[in-house]
Amino acid sequence: MMKLVKLSDKVFYLPGVEELDRPFLYYIKGSNYSIAIDAGSCKSHVQEFYQELKNEGMKLPKYTIITHWHWDHTFGMPYVHGKTIASELTNNKLKEVSQWKWTLKEMKMREQTGEDMAFCNECICKVYKDVSQICVIPSYIEIDSITQLDLGGVTLSLIPRDSTHSRDALFVYFHEEKMLFVGDADCEDHYEENGTYNKKRLRSLIAFIEGIDFEIYLLGHDLPSNKEETLEYLNKKYQELISN
Repeated sequence: MMKLVKLSDKVFYLPGVEELDRPFLYYIKGSNYSIAIDAGSCKSHVQEFYQELKNEGMKLPKYTIITHWHWDHTFGMPYVHGKTIASELTNNKLKEVSQWKWTLKEMKMREQTGEDMAFCNECICKVYKDVSQICVIPSYIEIDSITQLDLGGVTLSLIPRDSTHSRDALFVYFHEEKMLFVGDADCEDHYEENGTYNKKRLRSLIAFIEGIDFEIYLLGHDLPSNKEETLEYLNKKYQELISN
């Protein structure tokens, strides 16, 4: 079982598990209430996260913010404490996915139509011994513009926008500690771009990141980085795109 990692007095995370495509789950502690970022891939993922919070004497989150619709960040939503928050685009997609049938046959058919990917289904089958137990729900709260939360000594901006990974990214900026939580927003697009970057979206993402005053960069599937390293990496990817 993964152990909770303390990033600051107010920010903690449960590391991901690469072989299960399990993302990092984040916790931000305010003096009035706390929030989580992403709901994880299944009930046991949520339970492990909460057990680690309890072990550290911390309250369960009042809200769980969803960074985008992909299964590894959302299939734990039915099991979270408190209410979930997602963008309108994420919710629209979750409503669609909630109508999907979960059998191996149906999953294979969605691979063939391009609705879903073999890689996702392979990981889902590692996490779920019985895929019929999968339950997908939309978020309780839906936002369609920049929204601020005051947790008590913690000010967060929730910023919905397009990204290189999906159309429904929701960025979370922690003002006081200059942290930017991005989920998978700077990754390649495996649904519309066959696992590559879209040049226009990558340029737009770089400009967006350049315009935010942050020092720590929190990712969905990797260890924290910083602004300089992030921009160096993304600009390198952009140069590779335009040189081909």
